[in-house]
Amino acid sequence: MRVPWGSFIRASPVAVLVLVLALALGLAGCGGVAEPDRPDTEETLLLDFEPNAVHAGIYLAVERAYDEAEGVELTVRRPGASTDALKLLQAGRVDAAVLDIHDLGLAVERGADLVGVMALVQRPLAAVIAQPAVRRPRALEGRRVGVTGLPSDDAVLRSVVEGDGGDPDRVDDVTIGFQAVKALLARRVDAVTAFWNVEGVALKAHRPGIHEFRLDDFGAPAYPELVLAVTRTKLEDRRAEVKAIVDALQRGYTEALVDPESAVQAMIMREEGLDRQTLSDQFSAVEAAFTAGVPAFGYLDEARLQAWARWDARVGILKTPPDVARAFDTTLVGPASRD
Repeated sequence: MRVPWGSFIRASPVAVLVLVLALALGLAGCGGVAEPDRPDTEETLLLDFEPNAVHAGIYLAVERAYDEAEGVELTVRRPGASTDALKLLQAGRVDAAVLDIHDLGLAVERGADLVGVMALVQRPLAAVIAQPAVRRPRALEGRRVGVTGLPSDDAVLRSVVEGDGGDPDRVDDVTIGFQAVKALLARRVDAVTAFWNVEGVALKAHRPGIHEFRLDDFGAPAYPELVLAVTRTKLEDRRAEVKAIVDALQRGYTEALVDPESAVQAMIMREEGLDRQTLSDQFSAVEAAFTAGVPAFGYLDEARLQAWARWDARVGILKTPPDVARAFDTTLVGPASRD
């Protein structure tokens, strides 16, 4: 702002005061004074898995600086081969992490004081994926099914087979680790437990006719498979920062749904080795799950969480249903975001 200093000298005291106030307001508008309650921090967010289209909104939020607009600067970390997200989160080495909801439930059951604050998807991503000759889950009786060895895999397999009227005890499950795509393509197994949004997309691309039996189509409730989690200490002591992360991601995912090509491009620009067509196919597969049955991205629906808690206990993933009110904070995606 240019000031006519000659006029300033001749001005009355009242005019001088008005001009000084105007200058102060102008400086504040240029960033000279921080907004009250606005965080100004660097935050680290750890992914649950290798970058794939389910993370698209995170990368778009960073690429378009939605995080900085909310007062935080997000650093996105991909998990390493031996990364234990739960340990890193509890040790304060990352500020937030994307977790599988079953892993969060197990951690809480073991005494970890973690809190889910946002949903990334609104339905299970787990499925049993079978060779073209296997047309329905109960046809897996007497056949070999590859599982990773995680407790949740057994629950997924049993639930899907039972949901089709089959006997899961008659299924020959074999542990194959995280080699679902290779094992099925090599025909070492007749089916695998896997995520339909990643392995399912890859298998369909390589073997047309693959059958995909999604968990919530065979008896499981709709629940948010992936959630953003923080420690309770972080949530209680630095709630504004957590809210800023949530708001930035919500904006990123909302824009990704409008402009998926830009979201895919944001991922390719920031992560080496990603294939554009694969990401586009993954996004098309998972797109509807981002907001399925809820008013807005990120919304944690208490009824769905309660249904998940009961189901996890019934199928043996958890010993008892967790206290949903303590394990999740459903208020950060507030009423204004649900309109």
